[in-house]
Amino acid sequence: MLIALGFATLIGGTANAGTVQRDTVLGPVETQKPNTDYKPAFRGQTRIGGIKTKTPYTATVINSDLKNPWGIHVLPDGRFIITEKAGSIRILKASGAFDKQVTGFPAVLFKGQGGLLDITIDPAFATNRMVYWGYAEEASGGSLLAIAKGKLSADETKLENVQVIYRAEPAFKGTLQYGCRIVFDKQGNLFVSTGERSGADIRMKAQDLGAGIGKVIHITKAGKAVPGGPFAGKAGALPEIYSYGHRNPDGLAWNPATGELWEAEFGPRGGDEINIIKPGKNYGWPVVTYGIEYSGEKVGDGIQQKEGVVQPIYYWDPTISPGGITFYTGNLAEWKNNLFVGGLSGAHIARLVIRNNKVVGEERLLRDKNERWRALVTGKDGALYGLTDSGKMYRIAKK
Repeated sequence: MLIALGFATLIGGTANAGTVQRDTVLGPVETQKPNTDYKPAFRGQTRIGGIKTKTPYTATVINSDLKNPWGIHVLPDGRFIITEKAGSIRILKASGAFDKQVTGFPAVLFKGQGGLLDITIDPAFATNRMVYWGYAEEASGGSLLAIAKGKLSADETKLENVQVIYRAEPAFKGTLQYGCRIVFDKQGNLFVSTGERSGADIRMKAQDLGAGIGKVIHITKAGKAVPGGPFAGKAGALPEIYSYGHRNPDGLAWNPATGELWEAEFGPRGGDEINIIKPGKNYGWPVVTYGIEYSGEKVGDGIQQKEGVVQPIYYWDPTISPGGITFYTGNLAEWKNNLFVGGLSGAHIARLVIRNNKVVGEERLLRDKNERWRALVTGKDGALYGLTDSGKMYRIAKK
């Protein structure tokens, strides 16, 4: 299945990267009425002007037989290792064709939003063959997000010496909002995003430094807190916590232009966020948010800005339900270092052009496909690859 696309552009110049003028003549790509009359904290924090890609590109379905794919990582040889939510790990050829089925990992709780979630590989995978993944695990009191590691066998059919290295506690009876993106830093430690599990009776744990949910955590390969963290030595605080006040963070990615860690998280009814993650900072949920309850009631006291709480770089209202995110590092120059966000309920890929840590242009790609975009990654060949909840893998590349 091949779709050829190309648009006129109204952009030029350079940005962090990108190629977009400070002021575009296109209106915002979001035209629906917002859920609230909340005002942004600064100009351009939401509903920024629209942009269009000039370079012709194609979007090709290279696999349509996946089962609820969730996580994806590129292997050193250009193949892909992916998770399927019900409990499968597969290796795909660079072409997208099935290559290997991997076994040997613990059972997952496949219920609600639970299942086998994100996956990544050790920076030294070429020599140590270590794989790391996250999944929903049954536990006393309900379920929780667990992070495990194992060595991929020489024949690539099983994971060996598997260990669970971290559990985001407390467990909760619900099966929603586990979060779970995993990225390595340059020192070989892991950042993991954890959801606050959705329930009205537990979500305040996102503000609790004694709980591992609603956080971005920073751990070693052994699952211990990285020494010198922002809450190390603080009474009652988990030393692995790096940031807090997150709702359901399904996106983590390094900005190649700045070296900073960026995050995307779901709001409730409106209030999806893009954040730059800083050590020790509070990102607000559920005290500060641009969203409202699904019932239409305000969240808490209906606060959008508060001293000591980090403002999102960008937010959406209505929601697009951001899944995985990636900064594009491929060979379509116009997209270099742009942030791509998988829209689930939004059914598109959002392309955000960044300048000086501000969003200066937004484009909505592949809206005609009506897909829920779960995960995105730049391949070794310079193409953008996307997984959809319908079981497809797309290759999006310069024509």
